[in-house]
Amino acid sequence: MITFIASILLLIVGYFTYGKFVDRVFVADRKRPTPAYSMRDNIDYVPMNPTRNSLIQLLNIAGVGPIFGPILGALYGPVAFVWIVIGCIFAGAVHDYLTGMISIRNHGAHLPQLAGKFLGKAMKHVVNGFALLLLLLVGTVFVTSPATLLANMTSMSLVLITLAIFAYYLIATLLPIDKVIGRIYPYFGALLLFSAAGIGIGLVVTGAPIPELSFENMHPDGAPIFPLLFLTISCGALSGFHATQTPIISRTTENESSGRRIFYGMMITEGVIAMIWAAAAMSLFYGDQSLSDVLAAGGPAAVVSEVSVTMLGAVGGTLAILGVIVLPITSGDTAFRSARMIIADYLKIAQKPIAKRLMIALPLFVMSYALTYMDFTLLWRYFSWANQTTAVIALWVGTMYLVLSRKPYLITAIPAVFMTMATFTYLAFAPIGFGLPLQMSYVVAALGTLVCIALFMKRVRRLSRATFTVDEPVPESSHGFAGYAGER
Repeated sequence: MITFIASILLLIVGYFTYGKFVDRVFVADRKRPTPAYSMRDNIDYVPMNPTRNSLIQLLNIAGVGPIFGPILGALYGPVAFVWIVIGCIFAGAVHDYLTGMISIRNHGAHLPQLAGKFLGKAMKHVVNGFALLLLLLVGTVFVTSPATLLANMTSMSLVLITLAIFAYYLIATLLPIDKVIGRIYPYFGALLLFSAAGIGIGLVVTGAPIPELSFENMHPDGAPIFPLLFLTISCGALSGFHATQTPIISRTTENESSGRRIFYGMMITEGVIAMIWAAAAMSLFYGDQSLSDVLAAGGPAAVVSEVSVTMLGAVGGTLAILGVIVLPITSGDTAFRSARMIIADYLKIAQKPIAKRLMIALPLFVMSYALTYMDFTLLWRYFSWANQTTAVIALWVGTMYLVLSRKPYLITAIPAVFMTMATFTYLAFAPIGFGLPLQMSYVVAALGTLVCIALFMKRVRRLSRATFTVDEPVPESSHGFAGYAGER
């Protein structure tokens, strides 16, 4: 278990070292009023303490992605560990931190608004489409997966469970964030932590046979590591879905000084969860049924059930499965909430009246329910592509912010270029894309990446010659902001 344990330790060390470096590059200002105070409306802009925000952020971003993704990625073998560690520390956590902090500096703006400001007005419309597509797919995936797990555990109807989850999502989407999400998430969080810790400790205590570090491709179908691994394991390493979630918390953050803990730290925590489930899945390489057999028979949900019961027994395994069910539900609700907020910002629809919130939310739920009848595997592939494309856009936004602020920009530029290449390759190669041969896909992706870099540099030159403010001015009223609140 050397690779497994060392990887988790590296993630923790990454938070205290590289995370602190990224925080110093950005230069958080503890004296600057945050949108939670300057734009307080007691619906979406509500000050909440760092502990509460951290827990909500973790549950927002940690859907089935850091469980189902690593389980599917485990088919490639221990090389999946490498991507989780490097991707989480140097790409995913940086992506989450900068998206959240730039949003704080821009009145809690969502990614489409930030893309419009930093990458051009045309990108605002493009990103609006991508973000809404992603959130709709996320909301649907995060309905079907927990509903399937619950149906397998009980004798209840899958349709009835699905409708019950949708009913909760509607309530959580419409009510003020501190009324439902802010109150029940601590209980969900306890279940989540029990689930992850229980499986992790179970792996160590039982001496589960986890393969050590190897760059050998162990995928039974010989699927190429690049680009497929980097899109299969998204949540837990790098996820564009997080760019749609962090503005929810940027609107409730009391002080910029807690940004590293909330945004960077919770991504590292998600990386640890991803490591545990990737290792648990790899331990099935040596069972009576191979990992690929279990996945073929029942998908990632079957692996979750098999691992949970094997490691923790019937009662503990059931609680662990409930923890896994909690994850998607606590991301699905905020996925629809984000979609509502993005549409409201785009169409300039005030969200104080509940009727206007309902007007936006109901069509989203109708479309999502229709998508629940799609094949899960196909749905996941579209989700993976839309997810990482959104992450690429968010990384380019962060790079532009750092370039124009005259700060070290390679911390986002390098992962932005790498993931641009990966997503273009996937689009060219995958059956849901153009289905080109792999070598040709690399050439097409390289050309597409070069075009993106050229367009980015053109935008840099244009903004550098103009009067451009990277941070929006704070409104005069700060509604009770009293400086540093991180130690309350």
